[in-house]
Amino acid sequence: MKKRRVWLLTILFAAMVAISMITGDRSNPLQATSVGKDTLTMITSPDYPPYEFYDTKGGDRQIVGFDIDIANTLAKQLGFKLKVMESDFNGLIPALQANRADFVMAGMTPTPERKKNVDFSIIYYEAKDTIVAPKGSNLKQPKDLSGKKVGVQLGTIQEQNAKKIAEKVTGVQLKQLNKVPEIIQEMKSGRIDAAIVEDTVAKGFAQANPDLEFNAIPSEEQSGSAIAFPKNSSLVEPFNKVLQQMKDKGELEKLATKWFSTNTTTAASSPPAKGGLNLDFTRIFPDIPFILKGIPITLLFTLLSVFLGLIWGTVLSLLKIIGIKPLTWIANAYTSVFRGTPLLLQLALVYYATPQLTGYDISALEAGVLTFTLNSGAYMSETIRGGIQAVDKGQAEAAMSMGVPYRLMMWDVILPQALKNILPALVNETIGLLKDSALVSTIGVVEILRSAQIVGANKYIYFEPLLFAGLIYYVLVMGLTFGASALERRLRQSE
Repeated sequence: MKKRRVWLLTILFAAMVAISMITGDRSNPLQATSVGKDTLTMITSPDYPPYEFYDTKGGDRQIVGFDIDIANTLAKQLGFKLKVMESDFNGLIPALQANRADFVMAGMTPTPERKKNVDFSIIYYEAKDTIVAPKGSNLKQPKDLSGKKVGVQLGTIQEQNAKKIAEKVTGVQLKQLNKVPEIIQEMKSGRIDAAIVEDTVAKGFAQANPDLEFNAIPSEEQSGSAIAFPKNSSLVEPFNKVLQQMKDKGELEKLATKWFSTNTTTAASSPPAKGGLNLDFTRIFPDIPFILKGIPITLLFTLLSVFLGLIWGTVLSLLKIIGIKPLTWIANAYTSVFRGTPLLLQLALVYYATPQLTGYDISALEAGVLTFTLNSGAYMSETIRGGIQAVDKGQAEAAMSMGVPYRLMMWDVILPQALKNILPALVNETIGLLKDSALVSTIGVVEILRSAQIVGANKYIYFEPLLFAGLIYYVLVMGLTFGASALERRLRQSE
């Protein structure tokens, strides 16, 4: 009996040791239970080197940078897996509010306005605002901006600080843009006189563009980068503990030195601008595979939206001509709403509102295809209705006299003839969807245009990647046009 007890105790002790070896992390007092999830989703805006940007070498689609290294360290210390999503900067806080992400890292500064909507960690990096301006313009202090047009990035702390400057300095006109590269290009084009940009980012642009200079703006209050969380998030405390540990050990300083010096070296290695467009496509040769990888995503959005939009448009067109007034009214009202509102607005509502209204975490791909389907269906319904009504009435009368049911008559007799008549219009709609697919970049999809913008942000250039993206779109459109022309000639052979 004693031997049996000893044997059972031995087995129990061995099992406890095995379980502790598998699930335990004895070197770290902060376990995965401190965050309550196995996987946390971080959302960022990866067009802001050196904080976060794409490593485009060899076509890779990996987001790297100062913030990413910090997030990976947090994941390691707290024992969770890290998932990284992306969005435009002004869509980061709405993504938190829609429960699409657990936290934001994007060089974001905790301001009183932002604190009303989200919670913040401690500041992990101090930053300064600078005035970026053409050399020789003598725009070095806020008072020098009087009567000048000043560019700022939409939704950033620089925008808010620029508004404060505009209240104190007379004649300052602000121009808000989505991305810093767009601001720099506006300045080089002469549309704005200066820009207010963070010092680490300004340094890269100034070294890549020797015709620009930057000067730090004296700060009246503490500013810097912090992690944003949804209101009342339980993640704030454990994240703050690890961030403080990293500060105390000097790990944050080491990461800052690593990324900010690397970013400066890369910018300095770029050939200096000589005035004019200064086009040099050799600068984007290593990044061409990265841009080309956006083609399958663009085509996927386009083809799925056209296919589903054609089906939905056919349904709507039949509702309009079926003769049942309530259904006709509903179809016409639907068409007027989707044709009367911007596609970008529809996309934002579907992507951000769906999780809050239904609880379903709709992906960017699903949101894009759904929005494009609903939108194109409204346009296609009118095209298909016109094609159906253009078919000679004798076709329908002949089918009905032979006892063909209405459904079969529409499917086998009317719709094939209508499709042949409206083919050019459908091709135009497909081409429009192909180009409009660039809008999905606003919800974090890296298609052709977004890929080109990422390359431009990384290389501190503007025209070369965009012109290359334009060439890709042109080739795709010509391919669709050629294919449609061949199909149209094939259909005309039966006449």
